Amino acid sequence: MIVAVTGGKGGVGKSTIAYNLAAELNALERTDSGDSFANAGSIVVDGDLGMADLPSSHGPDLHDVLADRADPHEAVREDGPVTLVPCGRTLAGARSADLQGLTDVFAALERTYRWVIVDSPAGMHADVGLPLAAADAAVLVTTPEGAALADALRVRALARELDAGLCRVVLNRAGSNPVTGAVADRFGAPAVAIPESETLATAQAHGQPLRNTAPDTPAENSLESLADAVYSCSSV
Repeated sequence: MIVAVTGGKGGVGKSTIAYNLAAELNALERTDSGDSFANAGSIVVDGDLGMADLPSSHGPDLHDVLADRADPHEAVREDGPVTLVPCGRTLAGARSADLQGLTDVFAALERTYRWVIVDSPAGMHADVGLPLAAADAAVLVTTPEGAALADALRVRALARELDAGLCRVVLNRAGSNPVTGAVADRFGAPAVAIPESETLATAQAHGQPLRNTAPDTPAENSLESLADAVYSCSSV
């Protein structure tokens, strides 16, 4: 299943949610399948071709794949806490990438991995629409600020145009009384609140999912709830 993690503006924690969602779904898959499944569990793809934010690595990356210099599986990194396809960080690499190849990359990975989580770019550019068009479901990340919500609503409208089913809205860095009900009404999809968490930010900065560094914390419990919700979306 291909899940596009998207957002209306940068800085709302989209990459953090994508990275941790992949880790949580992988754990769920192993629990349900007794550590044995036909396809490997999950993989996260850094699909932000111009502003990559997930852990980088030596070797081929998504830029190379989209420039026809590498096969999608050659860019997979399975030696870290979360299996991922990193993206290059050079302007030349971004310019050489053929965006139209993204759909084929996701499809190739889906043949191996049960969950393909795409950390999509923010905004309304063409490279935002491609992951949404290819995805089976979308997770829309925003913060409670008015500007972030307004931008997220624009992406929500784009998702509707592309028939990308919105599985959940993530209200990230939510306060003590998150307005998930109001957000759900505005976006037309259930909302999950992720509380402000220094431990989550620190884990992400060190390339670790929160479940590995701070289990049984409020933020980790919320991420588990998000993964449960996305998991349920796969059977709808």
